[in-house]
Amino acid sequence: MFTIAARQMGYRVHTFSPDSDTPTGQVADAEVTASYDDLDAVRAFAKGVDVVTFEFENVPAPTAAACAEYAPVRPGGDVLHTTQHRLREKTFLSNNGFPVTPFRVVQSVEDVQAASREIGPAGVIKTAAFGYDGKGQSKVTTLAEAEKAIAGDPNVERVFEALVDFDREVSIVAARGVDGSFAHWGVIDNDHRNHILDLSVAPSNLPTAVAKEAVDIARGVLDGLNVVGVLCVEFFYTKRGKLLVNELAPRPHNSGHLTIDACVTSQFEQQLRAVCGLRLGSTQYHRPAAMAQLLGDVWTGREPRWDRALAMPNVKLHLYGKHEAKPGRKMGHLTAMADTAEEAAKLVLAARGAI
Repeated sequence: MFTIAARQMGYRVHTFSPDSDTPTGQVADAEVTASYDDLDAVRAFAKGVDVVTFEFENVPAPTAAACAEYAPVRPGGDVLHTTQHRLREKTFLSNNGFPVTPFRVVQSVEDVQAASREIGPAGVIKTAAFGYDGKGQSKVTTLAEAEKAIAGDPNVERVFEALVDFDREVSIVAARGVDGSFAHWGVIDNDHRNHILDLSVAPSNLPTAVAKEAVDIARGVLDGLNVVGVLCVEFFYTKRGKLLVNELAPRPHNSGHLTIDACVTSQFEQQLRAVCGLRLGSTQYHRPAAMAQLLGDVWTGREPRWDRALAMPNVKLHLYGKHEAKPGRKMGHLTAMADTAEEAAKLVLAARGAI
């Protein structure tokens, strides 16, 4: 989706990945297939481009550093280093005064026992490094469950987060330019299933003051990390009316996919504008919108009936070009637009149900 946006604006795109015939590679001008640890190949790749960006945060920091020897990396490798590790990310947030869920570092049974005494036994234990879509996470409600969660490998660095009694999950997808300029798409409401984003709806009906606070926090995060590009701040909105930062994603984010159809400038075009040093585009919405994720489960041994979804004129289909549908794998999404966010949500869910 980034490459399509870049090609529409006349840019040529080279992609680097351990895999071949990737969704990006299918539409890029050149696809380089090599390991992220092959730093000679990484350097050769970087010599052939004017600027480097990335589509997910689990690119090793040495890879970003090797690219930076020959081309600007935006967002920078230090942003990757912080956001790909939950402990570093939460420490950055906490040290800079951003509201976060109470957390403790745990590596042993003794650590878990201490954390349970300090912030309570109910929480989520997460591996500190390389986790997404619920991977490496265990929800616990008692000390015994917490001890069991780390018993298999007590040497792995983990974060114990207190369980949050939240009303909903929301996000701010925002961009920051080379000159420090800032743009955002407002608060987006998100619904998850099995730790995977299922539905996003915009605009949110959060109270105006809370929405402004979310935007202010997001701007502070992007400024604090010196981000050039798009970054998503994911929040819990608690039942007591408080925002807590849950996670950061230093890239275009699933909850911002609806901007492709619903906004003057999509998150992908904005990423392009930011990393190439252009002025940021308008984030104005044409209409309220909702996005429903299409996981591999939708296929169930047959090709889904796309014609049924597309019989609805205000529904758009986006498939990612992945070759094999697997349960839980993000294969595409549907976007619907309507006069209200609630109507858009109903429409996109009806479209997904029809396929």
